[in-house]
Amino acid sequence: MDKKLFSELNLSESMLKAVQKMGFEAATPIQSESIPPLLEGKDMVGQSQTGSGKTAAFGIPAIERIDQDSKATQVLILCPTRELALQVADEISKLTRGKPGVRELPVYGGQSYDRQLRGLKKGAHIVIGTPGRVLDHLEKGTMKLDELKTIILDEADRMLDMGFTEEINAILDKMPAERQTVLFSATVPAGIKRLIKKFTQDPVWIKIEASELTAPEIDQVWYEVDRRSKLEVLCRLIDFEDVRYGIIFCATKMMVDDLVEHLSARGYLADKLHGDMSQQMRERVMNRFRKKNIEFLVATDVAARGLDVKDIEVVFNYDLPDDGEDYVHRIGRTGRAGSSGKAVTLVAGREVYKLQNIMRFTKAKIKRANIPSVDQ
Repeated sequence: MDKKLFSELNLSESMLKAVQKMGFEAATPIQSESIPPLLEGKDMVGQSQTGSGKTAAFGIPAIERIDQDSKATQVLILCPTRELALQVADEISKLTRGKPGVRELPVYGGQSYDRQLRGLKKGAHIVIGTPGRVLDHLEKGTMKLDELKTIILDEADRMLDMGFTEEINAILDKMPAERQTVLFSATVPAGIKRLIKKFTQDPVWIKIEASELTAPEIDQVWYEVDRRSKLEVLCRLIDFEDVRYGIIFCATKMMVDDLVEHLSARGYLADKLHGDMSQQMRERVMNRFRKKNIEFLVATDVAARGLDVKDIEVVFNYDLPDDGEDYVHRIGRTGRAGSSGKAVTLVAGREVYKLQNIMRFTKAKIKRANIPSVDQ
């Protein structure tokens, strides 16, 4: 399925700026299909694998529909775990940059009630929480949802697997009758079907088929790094492995520009490839790369689709992609025509959850490795 540009999805100028600032070049299939009906306020069931970019798929339209003149909670996002709630809150906070008046608040077990109460009293347009803690607040009257416009169940099947069926039913029973109900779920078992039947009205169904593919002959490893030392670790791995010809993938155009500058300053022959470059510029860079006048091509996913280059020694994931399929496309650039290849991924902080999702999606065994010491 083709990816649409965000500019084709009828978004506000401020949202387009926020998306651009995050470095996204085109919407993923789930985003392209989900955003239009959600902007119209329709109920929806989205079926796609974790790691398909679904947070932005439901987050963008939810933010767009918020009335900033009211401080009331207008969007509730339920997540199965504290980790996912924090991950979603992090992405929502980036998407609201263009709308400084919009506030989000994560609410989960294990964090003090006082901090959450202060946040709720201040006014949070978007609450992202785990079912148990959200229900606690609703029953205590510390969270009011009279003006709620949208409720989103993220990874709904996982919430049911974890035993949250009663809590979810109780929360949905307390919602205003006039609201938008959205479920995202990798699978639709009987429990999810019951929720859909009971709590949604004529929902739009969107199913993105995941082509489960991986490259088993590729040696895949990952390194846990501090975000600030990514560049240092990348250079150390290049030197340690004596890599002379590789592709380095970054999540955003800004990161590509920045990394090429740093690598060039350190004496590596690097050039860039991303969506802001003209076709003529891209072809010029690709010709240089194919002739091996460049050691490292630093690229975004959109720019690198359809690249056909032989003898790539290593693919580096400087940033992890949001979409599991993009990971597969990236690593498929190495180890072509029967030769063995290597894919190296740098993982910082909470990106480890993204990596776990990718491993589930691709069914790949990605080995954890130790960063070589300076002496080595």
